[in-house]
Parts: sequence; C-alpha cells; structure tokens
Amino acid sequence: MTIRTTMEADEASLAGAVAIRIREMLIAGEFEPGQKLSEHRVAADFAVSRNTLREAFRFLTSQRLLSYIPNRGVFVVVPDEAAIIDIYRVRAVIQRGAVEAASRGHPAFARMRALVEEGRELGAKRDWQKVGTNNMEFHRAMVGLCDSPRLSASFDLVLAELRLAFGQLKDMAHLHEPYIDLNHTLLRALETGDRLASMTTLDAYLRQSERGVLGALQHRRAAEPAE
Repeated sequence: MTIRTTMEADEASLAGAVAIRIREMLIAGEFEPGQKLSEHRVAADFAVSRNTLREAFRFLTSQRLLSYIPNRGVFVVVPDEAAIIDIYRVRAVIQRGAVEAASRGHPAFARMRALVEEGRELGAKRDWQKVGTNNMEFHRAMVGLCDSPRLSASFDLVLAELRLAFGQLKDMAHLHEPYIDLNHTLLRALETGDRLASMTTLDAYLRQSERGVLGALQHRRAAEPAE
C-alpha cells in the first residue's frame, strides 16, 4: 500500500468517525432541524480538515440526515409527515424483531431498567431534553435484544431521524413525559417473556407515539402564519 493510499484510508476512517459523532449529536438533540452547519466551525470543533468534514457530510447526506443545497450550504434535515410515517414503519419492523429475539436474562434488560430509573429522575427534574435522550437510549437498548450489529446500526439512523422529528415540536413535556411510565410498562411486558403481550404493548406504544407526533406537527403548522 502506498503512502498516499494509506493517508486516504486514514482520512476515510476519520471521516466515518466524525459522521458517527455527528449522528450521536443528532440523537441527543444537539442540532436543530433545518440548522445550517458551518464547515469552518464544525471542522474546528472536531479538529479535522474541511476535506474530512465534507466527506462526513456527504456520508450523512446519503443517510438522509443532512441535505446539501447548492450555493447555500449543508443543513440538518427536517423530516416531513411522510418521513415520520416511514420512520414509525421501520421502528415497528425492527422493534417487533427485538420482541421476537428477547431472551430471559439478556444483558439489555439491565440497561433498560437503569434507563427507566434514570428517566424517572430526569422527569422529576423536568429536564425534558435529557428525558428525550434517555428515551432514545431505552429503545436503542431494546434493539440490543436482537444481538445484531447491523440492526443496531440501522436503528441508530432511525433514532437520529426521529429526534429531528421531535425537534420540530416545542412542547417537550407533552412529547416526552408520558413515555417515562410507558417505557416501564413495555419493559415489564418484555421481562415476563410473554411475546403476545409484549407485541401488543409495543404496537400500542408506537401507535400512540406516532399519532402524537403527527398531531402536534399538524397543529404547529396550522398555527403558523401564512406566507
């Protein structure tokens, strides 16, 4: 392998690491939907070259998390209603798979229990931003029941898009508070080993969440002044 090829491989690896870090920041709600990302500022924050950052941006654009507008720059995606419906469709497929794969004593259950307790503590503090992140981590841990790195990686993309959907809504308490207890209900169903009850609980959970997000988004847009 030539020095040039080695350097290109290292840069590609670094760009991939930056892309993963930006995706994690999206899941944590650290970027706003529609936010413009400054190449100069983000490259400085990550201490990487702008070429490396552009490669990371291209990768995230291919994953529908960022969009490039010629002569304007790179922006965080704003999921529309069709995207949100599809996000929940994918969630149902992957998380139903987690119900099917769940086994007694799986390490993911300990992680989910810890997250349920953390969610309650954050809710008591009314720290809704962190409650939202806690909720993302709970569902990520649930998909860990599948023991599939590929499914987990796919679900990370779903979580990033979902957080961008949530980011369009202003009533954070209404958005996240109900799911503190619902996460416990879902976990309890899974831990019993009753797959039918777990599937029924999951389906009701996802249906309530999807309708809530779509309803809030439609209400917000109806309240916006006409241009």
